[in-house]
Amino acid sequence: EDPWQTVSASAIPYDTGWNVPHALEDEEILQLIERFAEAARRAERAGFDFIELHAAHGYLIFQFLSPLSNQRTDRWGGSLENRMRLVVEIAKAVRKATPKLMLGARLSVMDWVDGGFDVADAIEVAKALKDEGVAYLCCSSGGNSPLQKLPTGPGYQVHLAEAVRKGADIPTRAVGLIDDPRQAEAILTEGRADMVALARAFLADPRWGWRAAATFSETIHPAPQLARSVTTMQHWMKAVG
Repeated sequence: EDPWQTVSASAIPYDTGWNVPHALEDEEILQLIERFAEAARRAERAGFDFIELHAAHGYLIFQFLSPLSNQRTDRWGGSLENRMRLVVEIAKAVRKATPKLMLGARLSVMDWVDGGFDVADAIEVAKALKDEGVAYLCCSSGGNSPLQKLPTGPGYQVHLAEAVRKGADIPTRAVGLIDDPRQAEAILTEGRADMVALARAFLADPRWGWRAAATFSETIHPAPQLARSVTTMQHWMKAVG
């Protein structure tokens, strides 16, 4: 068995010249669902508090959700109900395996390609996942097709989190070019999302959280284990004037 053989919903390569994935058989899909449950049990044993399913950016779960990559004619493809079956069954299996852990999901809300997965689809998926006990959705987009026409700019995906939040009545997390504290605060206070996520902003500025606190005149309290270092630094700064 080729260890480099990729798998997908259908034997459709991502782009010209890319590897043709193996279309998973029914039995393989059932095994995959159980592997997610096993992974959840391992996470619980390791001490994690919650699990987030990655159903975005062209990864396997999203390949089943999108009609661009899922052209099956069995119970795992065709209608939206069938295309969402994999993520729903995974959520169900994970909840059963680890009922004490919070479960969330990250979802590409749209493909940004005509005829692809769209906001209306995402809302229905969100409703189905909510019924299975998924607590929130992290709303991203794209990543499944080289034909995507994805507009970028500050907060360019916030409207997706807002649409899913309103359409499915589920807490959402907004992501994507959110790098200013006031921008992040506005998303929350305006009710467009319940959470915001930052990644590159923290890579560029590890003290982003401190800067955000200072922006809103909040007092920054150093961690107790760092108190000695802070005191030493204060003495040193006083000594050097």
